[in-house]
Amino acid sequence: MKKYILTYLLSICSFLIASAQYDDRFYFPSNEWNKIEDMNYVELFFKIESDSIHALILKPEIKPIASVLFYHGAGGNISTYMNITKPLVEAGYQVFMIDFRGYGKSTGTPTHKNIANDAQLVFDRIIKREEFKSLPIIIYGTSMGTQIAVKIAKDNQLKVDALILDGTISSFTDMALLTAPDEQKQVIAQYVTSPYAAKNDIKEIKNMPKLFIHSKEDRAVPFEQGETVFLNALEPKEFWVYNGDHLESSAIYPEIFIQKINNLLKAK
Repeated sequence: MKKYILTYLLSICSFLIASAQYDDRFYFPSNEWNKIEDMNYVELFFKIESDSIHALILKPEIKPIASVLFYHGAGGNISTYMNITKPLVEAGYQVFMIDFRGYGKSTGTPTHKNIANDAQLVFDRIIKREEFKSLPIIIYGTSMGTQIAVKIAKDNQLKVDALILDGTISSFTDMALLTAPDEQKQVIAQYVTSPYAAKNDIKEIKNMPKLFIHSKEDRAVPFEQGETVFLNALEPKEFWVYNGDHLESSAIYPEIFIQKINNLLKAK
């Protein structure tokens, strides 16, 4: 019996180590593109290694008041997040959206490592464009995208003016533990490691206004994960708790949504 248990645990360890290397359990890319209507936008492609990274710049009809750099969640692609970014554009924000590798019109396969690498390379290039130079920069991450949003904000603090985290995940490891059987949780905690984690990186971000958006009714990401990251964050910060499901604040409370973001620029 003991031999059986030992063999079983070793097999779990081997499986988890392999899973941690490929990251395929965290990302669910879709190439199905939703038509973008009634919006002015510029389409961009960035060549990185052997892949092509697709992005959009959504342009408001008025002179932009700030630029929002948007990082999407684990599913879909940037065309499926227009319910969040369209209200921003209508309110006068210029929005930059990037598809991670394998998502939308981007090629390749997403991993924790290449998402972080690509996001930084593209950040360095986009802020040099003329239409971004004179505008405040706001980083906006949703769901799984909150991990890279916090990392980019942490690594570029002198260039970023505010941070928004919507449906915040505390770490990749914490998400893996959600559905794991109790007997596997200790092994997962040890071997499914997070190369970057919002709950840790947020502690290093200083003097940057932060808006956290989360619902206690969120069925995709537990409210407690967002609360953990919020509590670890330094001031200035605000936690907007709304009634609704995952990433629904902009649809249910559009006026409050925009007002909260406008207030970020005043807090800088």
